[in-house]
Amino acid sequence: MEKEQPRLLCSRLFLKNRLVEVALNRSVLAWKETEKSRRRRSGFSSWSDTAHSQTAQVCEIVAVHEAEDNDNKAKSQRNDKRVTGLYPHAFTVAHVKRTTQHQWRCSDVTFRSASQALCEQWIHVINEQLSLLTNRPKSLLVYINPYGGKRRGKHIYEQKVAPLFRRACISADVIVTERANHARDHLKTEANLDKYDGVVCVGGDGMFSEVLHGLVTRTQADRGVDQNDPDAELVPCDLRIGIIPAGSTDCICFATVGTTDPVTSALHVIVGDSQPMDVCSAHHNDTFLKYSVSLLGYGFYGDVLTDSERKRWLGPARYDLSGAKIFLNHNRYEGTVSFLPAEHNIGSPRDKLLCRSGCHVCQHKHSSKEKQRGVLEEKEASDKGDSGGWSVIHGKFIAINAASMSCACPRSPQGLSPSAHLADGTTDLILVRECSRLDFFKHLLQHTNKDDQFDHPFVEVHRVTKFRFQPRHQQLVSLEDLIETQKKADFSPVCSCQTTCSDGRAHSSWSCDGEILHHAAIQVSVQCRLIRLFARGIEEQQQQQQQQQQQQQP
Repeated sequence: MEKEQPRLLCSRLFLKNRLVEVALNRSVLAWKETEKSRRRRSGFSSWSDTAHSQTAQVCEIVAVHEAEDNDNKAKSQRNDKRVTGLYPHAFTVAHVKRTTQHQWRCSDVTFRSASQALCEQWIHVINEQLSLLTNRPKSLLVYINPYGGKRRGKHIYEQKVAPLFRRACISADVIVTERANHARDHLKTEANLDKYDGVVCVGGDGMFSEVLHGLVTRTQADRGVDQNDPDAELVPCDLRIGIIPAGSTDCICFATVGTTDPVTSALHVIVGDSQPMDVCSAHHNDTFLKYSVSLLGYGFYGDVLTDSERKRWLGPARYDLSGAKIFLNHNRYEGTVSFLPAEHNIGSPRDKLLCRSGCHVCQHKHSSKEKQRGVLEEKEASDKGDSGGWSVIHGKFIAINAASMSCACPRSPQGLSPSAHLADGTTDLILVRECSRLDFFKHLLQHTNKDDQFDHPFVEVHRVTKFRFQPRHQQLVSLEDLIETQKKADFSPVCSCQTTCSDGRAHSSWSCDGEILHHAAIQVSVQCRLIRLFARGIEEQQQQQQQQQQQQQP
């Protein structure tokens, strides 16, 4: 049995019109109505046997302060006035309270006492315990995208997030971005990162991508690492990244917190949560292209993104229109996929082990020595002309996807790869080979339910640490030429399986976390735990329910 922690404080205080016993140890603040108060209220002394403590984890206390007279100004009952007169001194504890769908709220509980000294002692001891939580940020650099989503980023921050940061005594330097890549460029060159404990972006996935690229690039430059070297082992970033969702798509926030609620994300920042994340680096030859944390997609998803970029005036509906058009076109692309399978990994893409808070798959990782040994063995095998464990597949593909997380969203509750993990040093490579429209439709349909979407003879999935793709022909069209070609094809008849659209000369483009890459031939490496977010992963439903039951006020 786990040894019970010694109490730091224990007092009888008043909560509303009830006498409660309040106890604090290093981990938990708990309060329970006393037997005397229960007997007076209910008339049943045996009720004491079924009473449960209400609790707040110390690590989830937002702040504690002396209660002001207007804290309970809405309370005007005679009994409350009598308690206030007898117990005029009070302190308020603000703590995290779980609600539904992984959402958090800041809940206040006010305890009253006849002794001012006792209240001050409680405030002092709780603040003393909070000061020991070194993972909590004290100073943040905040970037707000005022144009993303419904243009509510600034409003969301000022009305919902900033008050919470002030309450938790977190200082924030706020920059409202004025152009695309403003945050990225500022982080790369101007920001004095030594002043801050973290960087927060208010916006959608595009805003997060800016902050990611700026912070990673700055870290590599400061450490002398060449990002253009595909084999370089990148240095993990020291600062954590917080995401306050305010965009049209907030997939990354959803995958790491379980909701796209800005208050919940702000509370995760305040309590100092830390969720490591893998990042994929994409290169063309010896030129760095982009970083990806969610989806790299060639073929179907690349075509949908490329086509939708010309229909931005339609808003989110452009994805539906472009998706229908690309599905009917049913293009296939010929090329060669090479990949390095993940070894010594305890998970697989079809094991139905979901990545959740405290995920044991993500916690199981190689030591740095094993990682370095693997890199050396790979280089030696390459020098000898050996494949070095690489697998090679040639064929025609409708889609080539690399999912570094489940990529779950409202339309695809399970995601593109339900068992993908946030921090296990791998990505799930999904190859959808040439098939009929009906079969491909069945595959897409299974993204919307709980069926195994990989259960088709034309679909295969591999958990990999690296992969390469080479189109059939060496000569690669530029992005501009590709877009111009597809513009001309906009009004062409829908092609069939036998038409020229499926021949090996056709090229798609890569969608990289919602942005188009300018090259089809790429090499991708997974950089294990390159960044950390102010998050903890999605909590299990049972854990959520237990916390709710403990925190529910009687």
